[in-house]
Amino acid sequence: MQVARIIVLGAGVCGLTTGILLRRDGHDVTVLERDVEAVPDSIEDAVERWSREGVSQFRQAHLLTPRGREVLEEALPDVLAGVRAAGGQPLDLLALMPPWIGEREPRDDDHRFETVAVRRPVLEQVLSRVAADEPGLEVRRGVSVREPVVRSHDGTPHVTGVRSDSGEELEADLVVDAMGRRSQLPRWLEQAGAMPMHEQSEDAGFIYYTRFFQDAGAGMPAFRGPVLTPIGSFSLLTIPADNSTWSVTVYISSGDRPLKRLRHVGAWEALVGACPLHAQWLEGEPITDVLAMGGVVDRYRRLIVDGQPVATGIVPVGDSWACSNPSLGRGMTLGLLHVKLLREAIGEHLDEPRQLVEAFDVATEAEVTPWYRETVEEDRGRVRELAASREGRGPEPDSGEDASLRRALLAAVGRDPEVLRAFIASRCCLTTVSETLADRAFAERVVELARDAEAPALAGPNREQVLQLIDGVPIA
Repeated sequence: MQVARIIVLGAGVCGLTTGILLRRDGHDVTVLERDVEAVPDSIEDAVERWSREGVSQFRQAHLLTPRGREVLEEALPDVLAGVRAAGGQPLDLLALMPPWIGEREPRDDDHRFETVAVRRPVLEQVLSRVAADEPGLEVRRGVSVREPVVRSHDGTPHVTGVRSDSGEELEADLVVDAMGRRSQLPRWLEQAGAMPMHEQSEDAGFIYYTRFFQDAGAGMPAFRGPVLTPIGSFSLLTIPADNSTWSVTVYISSGDRPLKRLRHVGAWEALVGACPLHAQWLEGEPITDVLAMGGVVDRYRRLIVDGQPVATGIVPVGDSWACSNPSLGRGMTLGLLHVKLLREAIGEHLDEPRQLVEAFDVATEAEVTPWYRETVEEDRGRVRELAASREGRGPEPDSGEDASLRRALLAAVGRDPEVLRAFIASRCCLTTVSETLADRAFAERVVELARDAEAPALAGPNREQVLQLIDGVPIA
């Protein structure tokens, strides 16, 4: 197998995974990370004191879905073992089956819904330690890259390395952009004379208010509702994590000015405590303040434009390629899946720069882009629901058959074990909703179940009650 010099930009989850896998394939790999701080020695320091200024969502809620666990189990079992040794907790998403579903017999493939609950700092610390112990893998922290080094190859800009802010030039046969949401790849390539990359971008329209808790002696709270629960003009997201910790996130429309009071602990606790299916998640010891995050963008990029590569010698992976609303918990999983596809493309086309970009694009469009599209569609629908609730309007009529089927699926989830499995499979990044509903017999079953389903009661306070709750809480 040909050995290549590969530079990976970014030492986050995707960058480190890429570096470890490609080094184990025999390549000469250097990972460059802008953040200067060394990796903490302990999990406690990683969670409490590790400054990752380049990762805006570092301390927000994260979920390694079962599909992500599958990728690690197959490609990096030592990392998965390290996560478990660091306190990662088993999580079976099928165990959230509502008690009123009578048919509860397990299926042979139900293990596909199992994963390991872990916070982002813990996973990244474990990955960093594995990378540090990997013979021949160099991870350089405190190196900020200014631009790629580019020459022309068959009339197409071809990246041959990178130039750091200090002026150092590093040569490479391939550069992997794993710089995440803040990647400047389109600007870099245009400044080097490349035509613009294909890019679609829109504000997801949400603000997140997250708080972490740890077990205070009563054990992990029981799920009484879904992991993600829409409640009128806000949504609640509850995610177990490592070492008997968990997160509770309230997310709202970024245009909902009155609900921005939720950044204050008193208002946040009052709202969550008023939700009967979720109040028990407050029965732990708070270990953070309310952590706010806004400005979340749904963004998608392609290096192939009109059938031609914009550039060769460089490829974006994970959030550098596409990033979306984090409330569905798909980011880490899709990043890991994307790295897996990149590894395969490199194995087949390393000595063919154009074919490598094209093959990786084809695999990405087939395997990962459908998840991005589905996430964006759900984002848009939830934004419309939040606006309708805020403005006192009823729900908008469905815009077509696909939207009607998706709404029917949500209505039927609590009435049938196979429908529930199909829904959880979509949440786990195992099977898209579109693929599931393409089975006409199954779709007809979903519609029939939804037709007889009663409209669910609101799982918390209505808009007027929400405003009363948070307006009545003094702001410290």
